[in-house]
Amino acid sequence: MHRSKGIVIGFWVVTALLCLQMGFTAYAQLSMPEVAEAIAQLGFPHYFRKELAWAKLLGVVLLLAPVPARLKEWAYAGFAYTLVSALIAHLAMGHGPESWIYAVVTGVLWGLSYFFWRRLQAPSVGLRPATA
Repeated sequence: MHRSKGIVIGFWVVTALLCLQMGFTAYAQLSMPEVAEAIAQLGFPHYFRKELAWAKLLGVVLLLAPVPARLKEWAYAGFAYTLVSALIAHLAMGHGPESWIYAVVTGVLWGLSYFFWRRLQAPSVGLRPATA
């Protein structure tokens, strides 16, 4: 299968940035008391931040590892759910852009990564000679 070099580079750049952002937020949720407090103020139970952090780390591994496409789809779906939920939670609490902009920017990275990944998964058209 022929892959455009630009698509491959674009995928790895935005996916690396997405994974760094998700990995950092997972680390913050596990180790920074102020992040634990912020999650509690959003109304989530105390155990949720640890569950969410470990799920994010698993998602990062799935996006970066050579695993079946179905597992990557689940990781992308989980990240989408997480980012939309974060945005909704911040907006519902009346927080300003300084609080929810991270979810939006990470969502853009998510969208670009998913777009490039789907392009890499698509079969190339016109590479095989036609048979009569």
